[in-house]
Amino acid sequence: MSTVIDQLDLLIIGAGPAGLSAADAAASEGLTYIVIEKGTIANTIRQYPVGRTLFSTPNELEMREGSLNQVRDKPTREELLTHYMHYVLDHDLRITTGEEVTDIARNDADGFIVHTRCRSSQTPEQEKKYRARNVLFAMGAMEHPRLLNIPGEDLPKVHHRFVEPYPYVRKEALVVGGGNSAAEAALFLSEEGARTTMAIWREDWENRDPKAGAMKHWVRSPLEREINEGRLRVILYKEIDEITPESVRLTTEAGESLTVANDVVFVLIGSDADLTMLKKLGVQTAPGKLTEVPVYNPETFETDVPGIYVAGHFTNARHIKAAIDVPRKIVPLIAKKLKTATVAGS
Repeated sequence: MSTVIDQLDLLIIGAGPAGLSAADAAASEGLTYIVIEKGTIANTIRQYPVGRTLFSTPNELEMREGSLNQVRDKPTREELLTHYMHYVLDHDLRITTGEEVTDIARNDADGFIVHTRCRSSQTPEQEKKYRARNVLFAMGAMEHPRLLNIPGEDLPKVHHRFVEPYPYVRKEALVVGGGNSAAEAALFLSEEGARTTMAIWREDWENRDPKAGAMKHWVRSPLEREINEGRLRVILYKEIDEITPESVRLTTEAGESLTVANDVVFVLIGSDADLTMLKKLGVQTAPGKLTEVPVYNPETFETDVPGIYVAGHFTNARHIKAAIDVPRKIVPLIAKKLKTATVAGS
């Protein structure tokens, strides 16, 4: 079954903080819009570890000032999810979940044709077509976990996402990575009774610069306590060489080969956004701070393909506050452009 949706002023891809902010701004500007999300609302936040306390303060995470009600100074994953869900409900934002964008093509007449596919256990698969004058990519950057690309990385015991420590009590756990996600996973595992080893590069371990991706002090301090009390082992490594069902073989920074026995391995070395659709549209990309990003106008966030915009993790501004703030700048510019085009055409 295929359905064609009437012309929209703006189609937003992704219902994370950037997508929700864009929807809110579009509603305020009186634009016809919809948000397409293949997962759930705030899907990237949902992939955070259960019970995780966010690094950011409420004013950096909330949709509007004073609207995030958390118990402690910083909200948990669950408190933030509740905030975003209720914001959608309270403001009746037009968001469809469980719907995936499968293709986008320029419509010479007016904008773009966006093809989607809906899947549900209750209804047959449905295809839709949207006609949109402008498209805003507001998707997260966790689509493709970065891999070590070594033998054994496809074993069932290897994970690229950490959810909770409880299945690994009294088991040998290895965490590979040097950022906050890896540090948090090692900390949670160690605190909850897993015999934990963390493999990290020296430059990451010694990094104390927050602007350079150093682990947050409220993660490092308890992590160092676990080390000092003998519950957590840290290995400064050069390369991870091979993963086997019983162990991991690595090369230490001193050049020695070391075999570490383990039951579970978490490879947490970052992830990348999916740029496939943007590249197909002809959007140019360039190296970013951590990975490849689209080329866009820093004032309007429009790419070199007119009518295609980017926000959030598709840009160099990777934090949630920027993800929320940028669409509030983009959408009024789109509204102004549409109004100008209407006046010129009348």
